[in-house]
Amino acid sequence: MPPMLLRFPVLPAVFLFGAVLAHGQKYSNEFLSIGVGARAQAMGNSVIANVNDVTAGVWNPAGLAAMDPQYTVELGAMHSEWFAGLGKFDYLAATLPLANPRKRLAFSVIRFGIDDIPNTLTLYKSDGTINFDNLPEFSADDYALLLSYGQPLCFANNGELILGGSVQVVLRRIGPFANSWGFGLDAGLQYRLHGLRVGFLAKDITTTFNAWSFNFSEADKETLNLTGNEVPINSLEITRPQLILGVGYAFQWGKVSFLPELNLVFTTDGRRNTLLSADPISMDPSFGLEVGYNGFVFLRGGLNQFQRESDFDGQEKVTLRPSMGVGLRIGTFFIDYAFTDPGDQRNTFSHVFSLRLAFRKKKS
Repeated sequence: MPPMLLRFPVLPAVFLFGAVLAHGQKYSNEFLSIGVGARAQAMGNSVIANVNDVTAGVWNPAGLAAMDPQYTVELGAMHSEWFAGLGKFDYLAATLPLANPRKRLAFSVIRFGIDDIPNTLTLYKSDGTINFDNLPEFSADDYALLLSYGQPLCFANNGELILGGSVQVVLRRIGPFANSWGFGLDAGLQYRLHGLRVGFLAKDITTTFNAWSFNFSEADKETLNLTGNEVPINSLEITRPQLILGVGYAFQWGKVSFLPELNLVFTTDGRRNTLLSADPISMDPSFGLEVGYNGFVFLRGGLNQFQRESDFDGQEKVTLRPSMGVGLRIGTFFIDYAFTDPGDQRNTFSHVFSLRLAFRKKKS
């Protein structure tokens, strides 16, 4: 979000005008890093190497080619709320095979929004009196549309190498005041050898550009100037590439299955408060574990977002975000639940639910 433009008492109207700078910045288009699917969120978002369902269109498009070829269309949906319902995150997706069932397309739509924000630019009358009846509301929301493709590439050392890519279109709006369009590309690989899973994802590999435009009335501009704030101008926001490496191993013990995975996220937008921090590249690890019984019920846990914080005594400590969840599979219907912290590490845990429904080929 952009820096605050208005001082109290006009602040609530446009506090969401952040992230509008003419140069690359940290956390640009960060809503795309929240993650889709309760399974992934329960595993600390550590799924780059093992994902093989419709959510692969967002996590790693190569995983689309690792889906069970007996499935034709698969649908996915998720809803979660952040900060006591203030922010809402929604996801819808579908995937379908081409003539070769190992080649797949996926369509994904993501929305993260904050609704019912009061526009206090109209709070004051021309004579300086306050009119609380003149407080229209607006929404600040971010949308992303992804078109993804995955296919096997080759067989190597008795294993299979698969690749995928996504084209993403990003629309970000702040009520009637501002909007931006952005375009970017993701590319991913997965290597599978027996139980070994290795994944690689290059996010925003071309660098994603969001072009912002603003639409303020003359009265709005006057209010901004009178409150000591600059009137925003059209500008460009840049999302720099991220590189993610994942390694996992799936194995079975009787009817119990185990799938641990470790991910390393490398950001290139400057020093971040991560476990390994440097400029311009920082590294943030995450770990997830899924334990299943008879392919029916799954228990999951994860750790991610390791950060260094100082307490009142000036002593530094490492904090992290834990998560957990459960999943059920009923035929080709999947129900997943996650209990996770949205990211501020202040015990504001949220409940996340997601559904997947797959359709099998008709038997000849």
